Amino acid sequence: MKNILLSITLLLACFMPAFAQKDTITVISFNIRYNNPGDGDNIWDNRKASCVKMAQMEKPDFLCVQEAYFVQLDYLHRSLSGYDYIGVGRDDGKQGGEHMAILYNKDRYEVVEHGDFWLSETPDVCSRGWDAACHRIVTWGYFRDMKTGKHVYCFNTHLDHVGETARRESVKLITQRVKGIVKDKRAPVFLTGDFNSDISSDIFDPLKKVMKQARKDALVTDSKGTFNGWGSAPNNIVIDHIFYKNAKPLLYCTLNENKYGRALISDHFPIKSVFLY
Repeated sequence: MKNILLSITLLLACFMPAFAQKDTITVISFNIRYNNPGDGDNIWDNRKASCVKMAQMEKPDFLCVQEAYFVQLDYLHRSLSGYDYIGVGRDDGKQGGEHMAILYNKDRYEVVEHGDFWLSETPDVCSRGWDAACHRIVTWGYFRDMKTGKHVYCFNTHLDHVGETARRESVKLITQRVKGIVKDKRAPVFLTGDFNSDISSDIFDPLKKVMKQARKDALVTDSKGTFNGWGSAPNNIVIDHIFYKNAKPLLYCTLNENKYGRALISDHFPIKSVFLY
């Protein structure tokens, strides 16, 4: 452990000159588990304070959540005083169903433009695509860093857990939409989500031509599982991912330590990346 800490300290020290001239962005992707009354001791009311504590301790610039019912999103919004959010419910384009919302540090960022599209053959209207079991949606935002004047894009999604065709076609659609939406070609672009797929799957081939993997490229990283199944899953299921372009990933980590008040704050662990840009 001492050797690991020393290595990290030396690594960060090497990059201090870069920090002096550039800025960092912290991105967290977190499937918070929908508000399911059948979850026993893991119901939302028992873990919502720990979810807030995680965000307060980790201090992300962008907290990208999946599976959030409006009551959950509203709680996060009210509890995290320094954050606002964008995103709509996937079932009606308003507050119905799960949200793939992006909570952002409103003291540093302002929204320039934002939108949502559905993962279907008719992405601009509320719809279910291909062989998907549920409506699936992408929320995106174009933000201005009020400290530096720079701009950032962030996309957040959750692919279907049943439809293989839906997952494949969804990645194709996301790739196309990222290309079309991103007009500022120098701005950092982040794509987060629960993709219900291991990164080795060939469904990611189109996306890998456009964006890179934070987990793979970060100077400090890990290989821990992201899905825990409330403690029943092996520690090698990695289905939550952070993709990026036009930034340098310094850190990737799976937030699986018991330091937020509960050992498990969801059936997924949050994943965190710090980028230099």
